[in-house]
Amino acid sequence: MDAVRFTTFDTAVGHCAVAWRDELIVGTWLPGATADATRRAVLRRHPDAQEATPPLPVAVAIAGITRLLAGDEVDLRDVRLDMAGVPEFQQQVYAVIRELPRGVTMTYGEIAAKVGAPGGAQAVGQAMGHNPFPIVVPCHRVLAAGGANGGFSAPGGVDTKLKLLAIEGATLF
Repeated sequence: MDAVRFTTFDTAVGHCAVAWRDELIVGTWLPGATADATRRAVLRRHPDAQEATPPLPVAVAIAGITRLLAGDEVDLRDVRLDMAGVPEFQQQVYAVIRELPRGVTMTYGEIAAKVGAPGGAQAVGQAMGHNPFPIVVPCHRVLAAGGANGGFSAPGGVDTKLKLLAIEGATLF
């Protein structure tokens, strides 16, 4: 198996990062306070990762992420993700979330029901907190019951979540 490679890139919300192995994305990062902070976040998850020029499929994904964060209508469902090591329940949750169009939100409870786990809103929330692919798996589109923001584990917390939803033109409850 090839080593993990990564790159950081500038977006309308700051320096993001993508890591890949072969041509599959193994992780994405929303911006830290600085480009170096984002780089350190990548290396915390993948300590042996090396910075590199992305292969074409990863470069296309980066262009899509950049455009989406600039407010463009972009569909990232075709971005290929490496789900090795991601628990089955989380994969099911991420599959539902990946189908949410830009600007559309769902609640943790609605997603739990869709994956056959009614009453499992808390488990869905935990899956969101462990999402290794923010933006590509748009966990920012998931809200608590009644439209409450429900928290956000990425750098910047709820402020980042609300900024992403505003960029997408999401209507909150």
